[in-house]
Amino acid sequence: MKIGGAALNQTPIDWENNLKNIEKAIGEARSQKVDILCLPELCLTGYGCEDLFLSQWVPAKAISLIEDVATWCQDICVVLGLPVLLEEKLYNCACTIENGEIKGFYAKQYLANDGVHYEPRWFTPWKHGEVSEVTVGAKTYPFGDLTFHIQEAHIGFEICEDAWRENDRPACRLFEKGVNLILNPSASHFAMGKSQDREKLVLESSAAFHCTYVYANLLGNEAGRMIFDGEVLIAREGMVLERNRRNSFAAFNLVAVELDISRDVFNPRDYHPIDDPKDAESELLYAATLGLFDYLRKSKSRGFTLSLSGGADSTCCAVLVAETIKRGVKELGARAFMRQVGREDEWEGIKHLEGEELCKALTGKLLICAYQATQNSSRETLQAAKCLTSEIGAEFHIWNIDEEVASYSGKIEKALARPLQWETDDIAMQNIQARARSPIIWMLANLKQCILLTTSNRSEGDVGYATMDGDTSGSLAPIAAVSKHFIIQWLKWAQLALGYQSLQHVNALNPSAELRPLDQQQTDEDDLMPYFIMLEIEKLAIRNHLPPVEVFQRLKPRKLENHQLLKQHVLKFYRMWSRNQWKRERTAPAFHLDDFNIDPRTWCRFPILSGGFEAELIELENL
Repeated sequence: MKIGGAALNQTPIDWENNLKNIEKAIGEARSQKVDILCLPELCLTGYGCEDLFLSQWVPAKAISLIEDVATWCQDICVVLGLPVLLEEKLYNCACTIENGEIKGFYAKQYLANDGVHYEPRWFTPWKHGEVSEVTVGAKTYPFGDLTFHIQEAHIGFEICEDAWRENDRPACRLFEKGVNLILNPSASHFAMGKSQDREKLVLESSAAFHCTYVYANLLGNEAGRMIFDGEVLIAREGMVLERNRRNSFAAFNLVAVELDISRDVFNPRDYHPIDDPKDAESELLYAATLGLFDYLRKSKSRGFTLSLSGGADSTCCAVLVAETIKRGVKELGARAFMRQVGREDEWEGIKHLEGEELCKALTGKLLICAYQATQNSSRETLQAAKCLTSEIGAEFHIWNIDEEVASYSGKIEKALARPLQWETDDIAMQNIQARARSPIIWMLANLKQCILLTTSNRSEGDVGYATMDGDTSGSLAPIAAVSKHFIIQWLKWAQLALGYQSLQHVNALNPSAELRPLDQQQTDEDDLMPYFIMLEIEKLAIRNHLPPVEVFQRLKPRKLENHQLLKQHVLKFYRMWSRNQWKRERTAPAFHLDDFNIDPRTWCRFPILSGGFEAELIELENL
């Protein structure tokens, strides 16, 4: 038999797009003579429908479309995901269709309720061993904990979270039933390093349960925040038989393998690994560029606008946009890429260009940058911004906002009847510079109908080292889930691995907000703490939810810095974290890229008002 899995780039309640991708994937599978095809979890509606799943019309619409999908399934068995409403409860299901006939619906038994997932808010888990019926149109079909016999295959299911339960997962019971093919339709969000865990799960499952195991994930930035890498894995008896390259810009991605499905007959073949880098720097590159590509085309915007300071964060955002364009041209072709992002009407003017010049011309159309100088801006950051935009081809503007800052400051000085001074008014004098930059870059974004990128990173979000309505202004925060320590490393990697010679300028600088007078030589780490120290505190305090004393005690033996200094940094981190939750609540939509983030709308909820760890910090001070 020929067994396949396909990744699909779906969008919540975009019925036309979702059905088109499903139809094309089935058509391609039929042309390759695939016998059984596994499509991703909730691929009919989209996974990220959020509270639309609480409505009755969304599952009703989805179930009404199943009979249409069935007409595309002649001479093939297809499994696809959708929500099904049964007796006023909503279930996350996989529908099996064979040769145009609906066979039944398997219902997910375990719901994801950690990190970025809130499935129990919408869905009800199905009890294992139970079977019921559901009516579709004029017919009734089996529903619940089901398996199906398709030719020589005895098919069982695990839907995403089902497979991650170590002691009581469905596969344990499927093995006892003699299942030889387990299909796993998934919506598994991207995180750096997660693919290795996923591959281990699939390989070990195929070995432990003596079966062929097919894993098919969603693809793309589906609903704005989570990115799905579209991984498809087919394994047998602990061996990978077939896989795809993740993070594709294509609408769907199909892989299939021919094998004897019998549990007793297996002739392993040589597996030639594909080029799918798993290092953190490459993973960030491919996931973030896929996220930017999808966000641009699905939001129907005309490009990106960026306040380019010449510092690490805005530089990282600019490079990611440039790489998005390079990937789009390479994977889709220049004209198809321009069509996807709504700029095909400009094709005639650049169709004569090739290679690097073509990508630079496209970047000039899709990325608009502005260096917004004050008297506190340095020549070094201006040089870094100029060199980068010249290398990538972005539209670049330079203007000075001292006049605006002076106007705001003068009005306040008149109202307070005193002059502002750095000794007494430091934070306010810094913040007004960042805020004065916001209106004009927003105006440019409005005029150009572009997405305004905000350059917030996770480390700044931890401690509130950002000006609300200033450098946080924007409609998308592509690197808000990544630490500053990693961004600095990534830019050094990008200079060497991606060949951006202009990055030598920003890589030679100490990160600085450049909001105090230049003679004060302001740096971020002087204002806060070393970024590598903040990262280690953050992992224990935020990712692992540990109290201050335990964070200090775990870090102390590692001798990262002087113990007294480490204690002061732990105290500072918790105090700044506690009083800046209101800023995190207002962060622009951000991609989930690491194994955790601090966006309260996805991963980390913290009270805006709290006791601020007062008792716990006193305990640490007294150690």
